[in-house]
Amino acid sequence: MSSSLEFEAKAVDKAVRKASETLNIPEEELKYSVISYGSSGIFGLVGVKKAKICVTLPDKRKDGSANRNRNGKARKSGKNVPAPHISEEESQDDIVSSLVQEAFGLSAEDKPEPNVAESVPEDAATEDSVPEDAAAGDTVSGNVVADEGLVQLGKEALQRIIDFITTDATVQVEQRDDRIRFNVEGGNAGILIGKRGQTLEAIQYLVEKIVNKSNGQRVRIQVDVEGYLDNRKANLESLAKRFAEKTGSSGKPSTMGPMNAHDRRIVHLALKDDNRVRTQSVGEGFYRKLVIFPKKKKRST
Repeated sequence: MSSSLEFEAKAVDKAVRKASETLNIPEEELKYSVISYGSSGIFGLVGVKKAKICVTLPDKRKDGSANRNRNGKARKSGKNVPAPHISEEESQDDIVSSLVQEAFGLSAEDKPEPNVAESVPEDAATEDSVPEDAAAGDTVSGNVVADEGLVQLGKEALQRIIDFITTDATVQVEQRDDRIRFNVEGGNAGILIGKRGQTLEAIQYLVEKIVNKSNGQRVRIQVDVEGYLDNRKANLESLAKRFAEKTGSSGKPSTMGPMNAHDRRIVHLALKDDNRVRTQSVGEGFYRKLVIFPKKKKRST
């Protein structure tokens, strides 16, 4: 009876390659079935699943033909092949994914949606009717006040998530009229924020999903780490004004980006009253570029 081994990797083809190298069997001669095609998860932070294949090991024959490759060289026996190594980083992803799925009932089918901030037309961010507060990282529109139970649920969920990412971090709650703001203090702020704030966005997305899973009305959630959002907003506004100065003096468009919807909105609002320039998002996908164009001067009659 043939025995089998399982191999994991980020994609099926990489799992096949790993099996081929480990067992010293050409890829085209491998007999395997796909157990899982894997999943990239939510922003690459949690819910990430490795592709997994099950490889049937060749039967050992008397002439040893099953244990030799095309060049006639003996293959390594599959009996003592070590189990595929799972790195500490991969294990952490599995732990966080398991935490979310088991403790809070979110399944792998809860795939990430486009950033909800995109659902508000970006052109609206250049209009005077858009409140300045809209640039504070809101994820949804509405004016729903959360009860204490939802606030506590969100705080506990956030605390449990960050405990698997870093240590010595605590959560403080600031409940505003239109949203719940969770401020994370301590721990490794760099890891919690991530590149371009991607990890922070993923955490905020998860907490919002957890809080609103059984709630009739959508509650607006905001997660900040050590004042990152306010600092980011100030830096983007300063950068936007420098780009506007450059565009205004040169008469040529300037490009900022790529940025997420939240950051683009901050730039839109920062320059909406500047009579020299106009802003427009270009490109596709979650991270789009923002172009600052010079406004055409009206000809005097």
